[in-house]
Amino acid sequence: MSRILPVIVLAQFFCTSLWFAGNAIAVDLAAALQQPPTFVAHLTSAVQLGFITGTLVFALLAIADRFSPSRVFFLSALAAALCNLGINLGSLEAGNLLAFRFLTGFFLAGIYPVGMKIAADYVQAGLGKWLGFLVGALVVGTAFPHLLKSVTAQLPWHYVTLTTSGLAVLGGVAMLLLVPDGPYRKKGQRLQLTAFAAGFRQPSFRVAAFGYFGHMWELYTFWAFLPLILTTYNRAHPNAELPVSLLSFLLIGAGGLACVSSGLLSRVVPPRKVATTALALSGACCLLSPLVLRSNSAALLLCFLFFWGLMVVADSPLFSTLVAQSAPETSRGTALTIVNCLGFAITIVSIEVTRWLSSYVNTHDLFFMLALGPALGVLAQLGSRKAEATAS
Repeated sequence: MSRILPVIVLAQFFCTSLWFAGNAIAVDLAAALQQPPTFVAHLTSAVQLGFITGTLVFALLAIADRFSPSRVFFLSALAAALCNLGINLGSLEAGNLLAFRFLTGFFLAGIYPVGMKIAADYVQAGLGKWLGFLVGALVVGTAFPHLLKSVTAQLPWHYVTLTTSGLAVLGGVAMLLLVPDGPYRKKGQRLQLTAFAAGFRQPSFRVAAFGYFGHMWELYTFWAFLPLILTTYNRAHPNAELPVSLLSFLLIGAGGLACVSSGLLSRVVPPRKVATTALALSGACCLLSPLVLRSNSAALLLCFLFFWGLMVVADSPLFSTLVAQSAPETSRGTALTIVNCLGFAITIVSIEVTRWLSSYVNTHDLFFMLALGPALGVLAQLGSRKAEATAS
């Protein structure tokens, strides 16, 4: 048992490095395809849409319940790695590129959620702590392509996709060979599309879901546009020469530590309180961003982005835990699937709205609107707390 969960975490990290592989080389791809810098928004949205579609298909067919989850993880890792390599094909057009990113996201649905299921098959108590590690692995894996781009800056951009695909294969093989089916694995029920509505009638589930939705409105948009923030600063201050790829890795990857820390903190402090605090602080960063992004101080900018990178994801494992704990027992899998899909659908709206606004709004002011998600999420949590206090 002591080696099983670390293997799951490492495999998650290797395989989720595929998620932002396109983002790390977005500048190169945009130049090759004669697309604007904001083309990165479409790359991200394509992966998110693929992930949503894949999650629904995997759930409808009950794939991870009918077949060994480790085998599903392995085969999904292979398929996602191959689709990721599709970027390297010569004479690639924008539509084909987005199709490959969509397919990569589709098969990531057999990696990230299935990895969480495998972990749940091994632990019953303390799952929140392990969700912190698993989401942390996703965060670092998401950031990792930016580090690869930084290290291979003098090499063709194809090395980023080659490396991430290779890591994904290694992660899939490790899961297949080292992680057998867990002792708590249970055969799941069929997907019931009415389960989300049934769960949403329960106040605790509804509040947790609203918190998760508010968090997702901000998270992936911040990650997707972080390189643009750094690039904009370099353009305004030519002598700064901030290493965009390396800093993108560090600022996004730091969120992995926040996930682990919040998961551990939730064992002594109520998870909702930790999650609400993190959500409020990340919302405050959205509101302050127009002022800080106009600063001439690189140190102030980097400290601000580092703190924002911590807070923007620290609540992720906690809201996932709260949603899981408050979902109806008879239809928990379906309710979680729908919440997950809606959350990622929200990221697409947020990313595309931000991309659209970038044509009309200065980059310094672009992220103010991201505060809408955290604000609604925090209001939902505070309203629940007030209702609970009144009832008691």
